[in-house]
Amino acid sequence: MSSTGTLKVSSRGQMSLPATARHRWGLDEGGEVGYLHLGGALLLIPGNVEKLRAELLAAITDEIWEQAAAGFGDPDLASE
Repeated sequence: MSSTGTLKVSSRGQMSLPATARHRWGLDEGGEVGYLHLGGALLLIPGNVEKLRAELLAAITDEIWEQAAAGFGDPDLASE
């Protein structure tokens, strides 16, 4: 499965996932997809928002959390 691509959004806000993504995510008959708006990006994950939150928390290690809290080396970012 390609890890990138372009999805077309209809005037009603609907979009179609490629068949390979639907098969891989078990959405052949439809289902839920959680999303998170990140400002300039949109993150989609199969399942619901609770699953998305769990996946994100599992992906953030203590080291990454400490780097983020320190502003990733940017003192101005760390103070915001």
